[in-house]
Amino acid sequence: MNRSPASVMRFVVLLAVLLLTMVGCRADEPWVEVGGKRYFVQIADDDQERAQGLMFVDSMPHDEGMLFIFRTMQPRAFWMRNTRIPLDILYLDDELRIVAWSLDTPPCRTRNCPNYPSGRPAQYVLEVNAGEMEALDVDIGDRMTVGNVQGLVSTD
Repeated sequence: MNRSPASVMRFVVLLAVLLLTMVGCRADEPWVEVGGKRYFVQIADDDQERAQGLMFVDSMPHDEGMLFIFRTMQPRAFWMRNTRIPLDILYLDDELRIVAWSLDTPPCRTRNCPNYPSGRPAQYVLEVNAGEMEALDVDIGDRMTVGNVQGLVSTD
């Protein structure tokens, strides 16, 4: 089958536009980067959103997570009640440095779920799938960068 150079060029241009559209679909979404990996995040910045968190979520892509935003720095404690997937929970200070974490935090389906305290003041909490931080070789003290998060500008 012979195709004219013009039809091949139209196909290439159409394919390029389609690919750029697919790549740009997430361009305006909130994201964070930890250990060189970008996670697209849901934002939990009010009491109702923070209380709901990732409860009842059955699965989450490995490039997604949830960023909890608090107005002040203080010790935090999260629990996993009605959470169905294991998570890495990162506690971050006002400079977006990891100050504590709970890695491979198991789901809890009972009434008496344990708390996972930060032990140090934190203003932000990031939840991603369990095992992500170990795979990225991230350490306490590492910094997170952010983008497209209203009211929060990365310090890097």
